[in-house]
Amino acid sequence: MLGEQDRADRFLSLTGLTPEDLRASLGEPSTLAAVQEFLCQHEPDLLGAADALGVSPQTLVAAREGLGA
Repeated sequence: MLGEQDRADRFLSLTGLTPEDLRASLGEPSTLAAVQEFLCQHEPDLLGAADALGVSPQTLVAAREGLGA
């Protein structure tokens, strides 16, 4: 999430989180769901994150659905 500066800035601005807060809460289901929801709301972010993670965008969408987001 924080690897691409524009995406990181947008996410942190929208959530009010700091990078430290985000890192500390990544194991929380609500944080994972929020990150995935954020990515799925903006296709360029979804594609960029999928590429950075080496997975398909469909994998990220399926993971989001698995969390009930």
